[in-house]
Amino acid sequence: MSILPPVTHLQFLILEALGERGGEGDVAGAEVRGTLGDHGVSRTLPAFYELMGRLEKAGLVVGHYAPKSVNGQKVRERRYALTQEGSDAHEATCSFYRSRTGARTQEVS
Repeated sequence: MSILPPVTHLQFLILEALGERGGEGDVAGAEVRGTLGDHGVSRTLPAFYELMGRLEKAGLVVGHYAPKSVNGQKVRERRYALTQEGSDAHEATCSFYRSRTGARTQEVS
């Protein structure tokens, strides 16, 4: 029996979003939330940032505040990047589903 993947489907979507943008540095929380929306996942701002906080605490992502100007006003924007542990969890989850999909495909053949 396979060990379950290390992250939930929602956490996986976030790691995927950060991993896709990995070469571009960190990603704004609003962009990550937008990616979730593209997949039909809706979270309130407090619920989203609570989830991101749990991912930070688990060491899967790292977050920081960056200054940003909005309509001439300076604000701080929360930005996130994938850690090596987060990248490893993402790959382990991909491997889990690849192994499950491959097993089922072989059974059908």
